[in-house]
Amino acid sequence: MNSHESKIGSLLVARDGYGCAEVSPRGYVSLMDLYENNYLRFKRLVADLDRIVDRAVSVVPGCMDLHLQIIERSRYTTTVRMTYHFLENRQLIAEPDLKLRIYHDACLVEVLAGHLKHGRQRLDHLPATALKHKWRLNRLLYKWLGYCLHLGHEFSEARVRESVE
Repeated sequence: MNSHESKIGSLLVARDGYGCAEVSPRGYVSLMDLYENNYLRFKRLVADLDRIVDRAVSVVPGCMDLHLQIIERSRYTTTVRMTYHFLENRQLIAEPDLKLRIYHDACLVEVLAGHLKHGRQRLDHLPATALKHKWRLNRLLYKWLGYCLHLGHEFSEARVRESVE
């Protein structure tokens, strides 16, 4: 058994370091359900996306600052980047670094791309047929949004400062 695997009973489970590898894709319909649940959590985190002009940072004392950047806006969608910033060896590292598309009319949030493990795992331009990767990235987002909400993060006037980075 290598360092990325653990044994649970007689079941061997691969670990990706984010707790999402043990979840098997359940099909397209389940993926859409996950997108819907991500939308509900995202809306709790960012109640009014229109109030964020370009970039914002959610600050919770004692926690990592959560960064949100607007990449593109259109009538029915908004594309954002969500990440933490770490300083390692005097270099700024974004981790996890997720590019999200919010579908306002369908009430869905989809992960379009993800840079994980200090950028060593880059999942860009996922084809529609990449169900396994889409499932893992969106499951990661689901867990991360829950964690951010649990910590008290929210992009509201009380918790947000505009970022000039």
